[in-house]
Amino acid sequence: MNKTPINREIVRKAREACGVSNLGRASIREIVKLANTIEKESGVEFIRLEMGVPGLPAPAVAVEAEIEALRKGVASIYPDIEGIPELKKEGSRFVKLFLDLDVSPEHIVPTVGSMMGGMATFMVANRNDHKKEGTLFLDPGFPVQKTQVKILGQEYQSFDVYNYRGKALKDKLESYLKTGKVSTILYSNPNNPSWICFTEEELETIGRLAMKYDALVIEDLAYFGMDYRVDCSVPGKAPYQPSVSKYCDDYIILISGSKAFSYAGQRIGMMVISDHLFNRRYPDLKRYYSSDIFGRAMIFGAVYSLSSGVSHSAQYGFSAILKATNDGIYNFVRETRDYEHKASLMKGYFIESGFRIVYDKDIDRDVADGFYFTISYPGMSGSHLLDELLIYGISAIGLEITGSERIEGLRVCVSQIRHDQLSVLEMRLKDFMRDHPVDSSKKIIN
Repeated sequence: MNKTPINREIVRKAREACGVSNLGRASIREIVKLANTIEKESGVEFIRLEMGVPGLPAPAVAVEAEIEALRKGVASIYPDIEGIPELKKEGSRFVKLFLDLDVSPEHIVPTVGSMMGGMATFMVANRNDHKKEGTLFLDPGFPVQKTQVKILGQEYQSFDVYNYRGKALKDKLESYLKTGKVSTILYSNPNNPSWICFTEEELETIGRLAMKYDALVIEDLAYFGMDYRVDCSVPGKAPYQPSVSKYCDDYIILISGSKAFSYAGQRIGMMVISDHLFNRRYPDLKRYYSSDIFGRAMIFGAVYSLSSGVSHSAQYGFSAILKATNDGIYNFVRETRDYEHKASLMKGYFIESGFRIVYDKDIDRDVADGFYFTISYPGMSGSHLLDELLIYGISAIGLEITGSERIEGLRVCVSQIRHDQLSVLEMRLKDFMRDHPVDSSKKIIN
């Protein structure tokens, strides 16, 4: 083998020091720490493909609004846990203009990012019926959401949805729901990590079955509008962001400020609770909360106990983004299209160097270029592939931790790589292929 950018012994010692024995099962943050350690010891700058850190500047309108709010003294005042009126109003306008969805401003609840939104939802929605057990995850998915369920002592089930697209989804999904044990169904759309996007037919299947078996749908729209094959950036005009909300009564939509709005550092998002669900009574909630009304249990039980609300100034910043978007002044989809451009280039580099795209199709068309894509290399497991890529100064995460059945694959995030690093990535991948000649007949190496 030719000389690699990083000595293999440095990688081995870093893995030992970080306590990472199985790279395929390592968490995102563990990979981050490992890459940081190797980078420091080797002096070689990494191509960071492991963590979904937004790579674009925050909108100026949000920064200015937050500064102005701080100058007015909001830092010394506790925010209302229900959210400031401006955010609730603009959140309600946003879902009408970009989802074609009517939800009362009272039912828009700010959260400390979608992470908190998910946690609060599990705390309430998975406790509304003592006969049910927990969440059904339509995988692959964001690994930490399963961690949240485990921390709460709740049960969950999951399946890799890739083999059950289109009409095949109905029977597979119903096989879980008819047990009567599923409280909630959760998925992301576009999907993290595969970037597949559900069709209207699939969303209707999910919604109708959720109604039939009285399961609440948690729709994670962290990557709102980022299926760049469809431009849903014009307020109040079709096409809209696809959503299950057209097909069921009881849903919570998680909308994050991080990716689509490049406001990750302020840790803010919002829960959109359907009007029907917000006012629905679940007697079993009284086991944990003072009210059996879902929305009251959510706000004055879960949200209150988790954080007593969301950073006051950040709410003003996020409100300003939403208002500018609603008014057609700020085009949030156009502002993030750099991810699409980088993904297109990077996929090309990987494919030219013998790699394959693992989740490559949305039923009958190519998966969009966006924030994530997935890769594999003939003859290698995900763990072995990641171990080899580290000595070329490239980090990613294994699909195994996402609930994927394709454990030979890795997830690539395009956000952190700079444009001046793209040629470096291309060169390192060519060197990788040179040192690892493709032989599709080889058995996978663990």
